[in-house]
Amino acid sequence: MNQIIDTTSPTDNFLRDVQHGLSQSQKTLPCKYLYDERGSELFDAICETGEYYPTRTELDIMQRNAESISYQIGTRVMLVEYGSGSSIKTRILLDALDSPVAYVPVDISEDHLLRTAAELQATYPDTEILPVVADFTQPFSLPRSDQAYSHVALYFPGSTIGNFTPAAAGDLLKNMSSMLGPQGGLLIGIDLQKDVSTIEAAYNDKSGITAEFNLNLLARINAELSGDFRLDNFRHRAVYNPKEHRIEISLVSQCDQSVRIGSTTFRFDQDEAILTEYSHKYTIDDFAEFASQFGFSLHKHWTDDDGYFGVMHLVLDHTSPSSFGP
Repeated sequence: MNQIIDTTSPTDNFLRDVQHGLSQSQKTLPCKYLYDERGSELFDAICETGEYYPTRTELDIMQRNAESISYQIGTRVMLVEYGSGSSIKTRILLDALDSPVAYVPVDISEDHLLRTAAELQATYPDTEILPVVADFTQPFSLPRSDQAYSHVALYFPGSTIGNFTPAAAGDLLKNMSSMLGPQGGLLIGIDLQKDVSTIEAAYNDKSGITAEFNLNLLARINAELSGDFRLDNFRHRAVYNPKEHRIEISLVSQCDQSVRIGSTTFRFDQDEAILTEYSHKYTIDDFAEFASQFGFSLHKHWTDDDGYFGVMHLVLDHTSPSSFGP
């Protein structure tokens, strides 16, 4: 198993991003920093909660349609997954694909990524597992495979695209389109618009794991950036914004307080919020129209029976859809 380490997010970048975000009138923290090793473990636990429908719904879509999805992707591919985490859904895809040459999991959480990559290499000895530790929102280079592959296929599951503002999502799609060559395509998961109560419950599980996941970001700042956040002085909040079609996740200060991070002190008023994450909800048609601005066209999509979640296969406009079959 080859390994590529891309040092795109060292401690100084973490500190810079935190200080910049907390200096704004609307305080923010980038959601990518939620996923240290502990954060990745907590997110895996969130996916097991009864309220969090996206993971189990997407898994069901992948399981029921694995053969069709594999057919669209094609044979002997290099499969590149953005934000791979534990690669749970990827195992379904790797099992279904016809002779995949290589799998490239890309994730910012190095320890979690490399441990998962080693497990996958043992499970799939005929497929090269080539982990890349990187911030996938920035351009990165693909690793070299020992075997020739027919084309690159990108995989972006979990509705992670919904965490980005439209402008940032557009930049990511633009980077993705530049990485794909002839016959390449993007398999992407999107969370679909539905009743607000279902959406809000998914981010406010009764067991409190999502709250712990959110607060873990403050614990990470304390551990890595010499912060002195008191976690019990903040609470998790997740509410749906119907105008923007998105859930907005924050950490809310429960009192007037000061927090020191390194040599900088930040003031928080009671009820002041730190925005940590968005999760936009789409329709199939709206996302297809959005992706078309960056060279993609919708070739095929799959949804669950309730219409909660969608998996879309997008190809570049210059790629002939006929080459992917019906």
